[in-house]
Amino acid sequence: MDAYQALLSQRALTQSMSRKGNCHDNAAMESFFGTLKSEFFYRNRFESIEALQAGIKRYIHYYNHKRIKLKLKGLSPVMYRTQPSRP
Repeated sequence: MDAYQALLSQRALTQSMSRKGNCHDNAAMESFFGTLKSEFFYRNRFESIEALQAGIKRYIHYYNHKRIKLKLKGLSPVMYRTQPSRP
């Protein structure tokens, strides 16, 4: 879309594209942002942008270090990635 490309250019941003010129698959990030919104954003009120930013930082830490996922054998992402490999 021309208007979108112009806005990116004005802000010195590069659009994320594959070699063929297709947008990258952002399914993992879309899933995370959906979870962030439903578990954090919609359940809270924020008095300022700073309060929102601080809350997002706390939520990301919780999501990575404490929130368990059944797909990761009941571990948090960090616990899953740092467990000793099994022979």
